[in-house]
Formats: sequence, structure tokens, C-alpha cells
Amino acid sequence: MLAKIFTSDPVSPQRGLAVIRIITGLLMAYHGLEIFNPELMAGYATWEVIKKLPAPTVMVYIGKGLEFVTGICFCLGIFMRVAALFLMTDMLFICFFVGNGKFYYEDQHPFLFALIALLFFFTGPGSWGLQSWLSRKDA
Repeated sequence: MLAKIFTSDPVSPQRGLAVIRIITGLLMAYHGLEIFNPELMAGYATWEVIKKLPAPTVMVYIGKGLEFVTGICFCLGIFMRVAALFLMTDMLFICFFVGNGKFYYEDQHPFLFALIALLFFFTGPGSWGLQSWLSRKDA
């Protein structure tokens, strides 16, 4: 096993992707739980950058709802490519519209979540996902 660490051969890539997918999903679902806190959501809608949007309160709920739903999809490993596109769009919006677009410093977290979403758009859920399990059942 130690010799494998120093090679360019992958070490359990499907399981590794699954672990990253599940952790990302848990983090996103955690952030999305704010949708159930009306005071916090109302506070977001008062931000100057959000007030410039059409229907700011609705937009805040859409954004947090996307975080919650895509987080659940990531955890379960289902509808991954669609969830990844929605998550990537949400995180890039936060990085470049809500934030300052300084993805190399101030807005790193949403930008990194967008990159992780892009990774799962290309790779799919990996192992331990409901989508993989369902497709095996049909075969």
C-alpha cells in the first residue's frame, strides 16, 4: 500500500469521490437549513446587493433552497449532474454577484464549492450513491 502512494495510479477513486460527494452534500445541506429560519432569511433579503434583485426575498429562498436540495442530492448520490449544475450556478452567483468575485482570496469557499460541483458534473456520483444502486437494479 505504501508503494502505491508514490505512484500516479489512482487509489480507490470511486470511493474517494463518494466520500467527497457526501461531505460536500452534508455541508451544503447544513448551509441550506437556514431556509427554515425566517429571521435569518429576512436579514439576507435586506443586503444591498440582494435588494437590487427582482423579488429579493424570493431569490434568497431560491438560493438557500438550492443549497438544501442539492446537498441532499449529493448526500444520496442521485440526480448528480442536474444537482451539480444548480449548485455550481448558485455558488458562482454568490462568488461573483453577492461577493466581490475575489475567488482567489475573499470568496474562496463558494468558488471551491462550484469547482467541486463541476467535478461531479463530469464524474457522476461515484460509488455508494442511490443513482448507481438504482442503475444496477435495472440491469
